[in-house]
Amino acid sequence: MMLTRIVLVGLICCSLVSSVKACGPGRGYGRRKHPRKLTPLAYKQFIPNVAEKTLGASGRYEGKITRNSERFKELTPNYNPDIIFKDEENTGADRLMTQRCKDKLNSLAISVMNQWPGVKLRVTEGWDEDGHHSEESLHYEGRAVDITTSDRDRSKYGMLARLAVEAGFDWVNYESKAHIHCSVKAENSVAAKSGGCFPASARVSLENGDSKQLKDLKPGDRVLAADELGNLLYSDFIMFLDRAEEVEKVFYVIETREPRRKLALTAAHLLFVGRSSSEGRIEFKATFASDVRSGQLVYVTDGGSQQLQPAMVDKVYLEEMTGAYAPLTVQGTLVINQVLASCYAVIEEHTLAHWAFAPVRMRHAVTSLLLPSDPLTVNSTVQEAGVHWYCSALYQMGRWVLDDASIHPSGMTLDSS
Repeated sequence: MMLTRIVLVGLICCSLVSSVKACGPGRGYGRRKHPRKLTPLAYKQFIPNVAEKTLGASGRYEGKITRNSERFKELTPNYNPDIIFKDEENTGADRLMTQRCKDKLNSLAISVMNQWPGVKLRVTEGWDEDGHHSEESLHYEGRAVDITTSDRDRSKYGMLARLAVEAGFDWVNYESKAHIHCSVKAENSVAAKSGGCFPASARVSLENGDSKQLKDLKPGDRVLAADELGNLLYSDFIMFLDRAEEVEKVFYVIETREPRRKLALTAAHLLFVGRSSSEGRIEFKATFASDVRSGQLVYVTDGGSQQLQPAMVDKVYLEEMTGAYAPLTVQGTLVINQVLASCYAVIEEHTLAHWAFAPVRMRHAVTSLLLPSDPLTVNSTVQEAGVHWYCSALYQMGRWVLDDASIHPSGMTLDSS
């Protein structure tokens, strides 16, 4: 009975695998962590701590949208009854915004009501068609909103800004004591589409001693991985959960000191960090790539004895690269560019993610046993482009069950790249 419940919970939680987000769910081996305490933003603080129109935030300005322009169709009205729109122009302009901005705003509205019962989210500025903002303001594209709470209690604004960060806005600034400014990436922006896990150029090690670019992996290849104790082994590559060959995407690049290693992966993908125990055992947990910081330890192969060893993260930065590939192995882990990573993403439970894909592993095992030499059968499990249907099904189920706090912010938007 207990095993059945664990499997069911695993299948549901891992639904958020959102391979649409490129890979799967996950957190590390071990117990589920307690919800973290939210800290209000300080006056004038902005997150992320970079300029709004840079790659790591909401991205560059793409031009003003007017009612007569072709791009006006990119804007959609928001009639959410849980949001109060000031609409001082009486034109409905404040209700117009991009779909991404609308999704984040609606998510924030729920958080506001949960945080302060009886209080609603209030939008004082949305899309601007009258030139009331600075040159190249994202308000002109419907990608920015200025917000307060309905009771206009300024003591709440620091926490309101934090809730906006948690809702997934790409840039949040406590810029005025009268409001919070939030913005998002463009719908067609490279950075807005967070599908995929690793770039095409990433390399894996094969059982025959060769290495291969990730994009060239085929079903039946056995690649270097690790078990839950940190023991290296070779595991069958099953399929790509997401595969986009030509797309340009933004990756977090993790560079270590001695030994020098460099791994690029998307924000919501899971990377193992941790420490070596006093008994010499490796202890690690899975962490979102966007949460990895300098000074933490990741695990790498030494190239000699083929054992995992800790390496300190030297720096983390963003870089655009070509291709987005989300590989799945039987083990659920992968040594890529000589760094150990999870095959999963989006939620913080690696173990539950692994349970969610048990049916896929079982099908692979049966197929390999009964039809080991039939390439048509094997290749039928590979998605040539886009997100695998199984991941999409898991994602949809998980959205009905899991609360948003369990999900990486970039994992909340579907994309079909």
